[in-house]
Amino acid sequence: MPIQFDVDPTVAQLAESTAGFVREVVIPAERECGGSVHDAPETLRETLQKAARDAGVFAPHVPTRWGGHGLDLRGQAVVFEAAGYSLLGPLALNCAAPDEGNMHLLDKVATEEQKQTYLRPLAAGGTRSCFAMTEPAPGAGADPRSLRTTATRVPGGWRIDGRKWFITGANGAGFAIVMARTSGNPGDPGGATMFLVDAGTPGMRIVRDIETLDESLFAGHSEIVFEECVVGEEQVLGAVDRGFEGAQVRLGPARMTHCMRWLGAARRAQDVALERAGSRMAFGSALGDLGMVQQMLADSEIDIEASRALILRTAWELDTGSAASQLTSVSKTFVAEAVNRVVDRAVQICGALGISAADAPLARLYREVRPFRIYDGPSETHRFAIARRAVRPYRQPRTGVADG
Repeated sequence: MPIQFDVDPTVAQLAESTAGFVREVVIPAERECGGSVHDAPETLRETLQKAARDAGVFAPHVPTRWGGHGLDLRGQAVVFEAAGYSLLGPLALNCAAPDEGNMHLLDKVATEEQKQTYLRPLAAGGTRSCFAMTEPAPGAGADPRSLRTTATRVPGGWRIDGRKWFITGANGAGFAIVMARTSGNPGDPGGATMFLVDAGTPGMRIVRDIETLDESLFAGHSEIVFEECVVGEEQVLGAVDRGFEGAQVRLGPARMTHCMRWLGAARRAQDVALERAGSRMAFGSALGDLGMVQQMLADSEIDIEASRALILRTAWELDTGSAASQLTSVSKTFVAEAVNRVVDRAVQICGALGISAADAPLARLYREVRPFRIYDGPSETHRFAIARRAVRPYRQPRTGVADG
């Protein structure tokens, strides 16, 4: 089957409208708050999302049944990059993490009743959500099999006990999707189950908000304790003991949408660097005429184009039904590191302007993109998985005889 990278004219128009909306509405809002929305009021999100609705660019990823544009991943790649040009663009379009990934998961895994209760308001921007899997060491992190939070059967449902941390968007979220172990022990590859836990459920408590390098993910990152938190049987999302498999529905596409959004930030950094290189005079010429600056600009163009191509290739694989496990790991690793390189070069090219918080967005972007090499699996974990998959067909059966 030939790979299709063509952009539908309707999608191209939506991306163009998104780019204009981001320039005219979102970037001014980003400047006003300095890109920091960990403690921002809900009114900021609501105002931006209303403006996106009015502009016709709201919820590009949401199926039309739930009021969105229903784009596939290739279409999302084009529009999400345009949204990511501002740190607050994805928030405005309601396609920011973790809500975007949770919408996809609910659409694919939830029962019809769960969709009406949780997906409908989430897709409309009437509520927010979080995905609670990561735990403090030695619990689940880069290796989800280390999961230690437990869910035990009780009359009428399940009792959840454990601790989660770095849960993005938890503060003020209407509900959480919680991963808990329902069988087996930490280190086992299975035995996890996902639960829908409403905010305010007795036994679920946010104990602190974690101060972090990045500041642009709405409501920040929280630590949550579950102590005898009881939920009903109807709150199970997917199948009991099949939570890791269910989460894979979310994981691959969510890695790619992260890449799409952050590529928009890299494009913005490169545009700032290009403008500076074309206008700043030094040593008798424009910066852009100096060989070392030209090399940095060229390398950033290469990183951006290669990232975009990888994203589109992987999105095509996912759109055509492939799990694309290898390609999602390759793309996430490459794009995360390429985005960091692009922003770092832009800072270097712009010099003092690059590290000025007031006069250019690069200092903000530099802070925001660095954690991307950790989120959704650190580069080292992905490299481990990439190499393991690559060598698998070449492994020889062990004979038990040592080489002489």
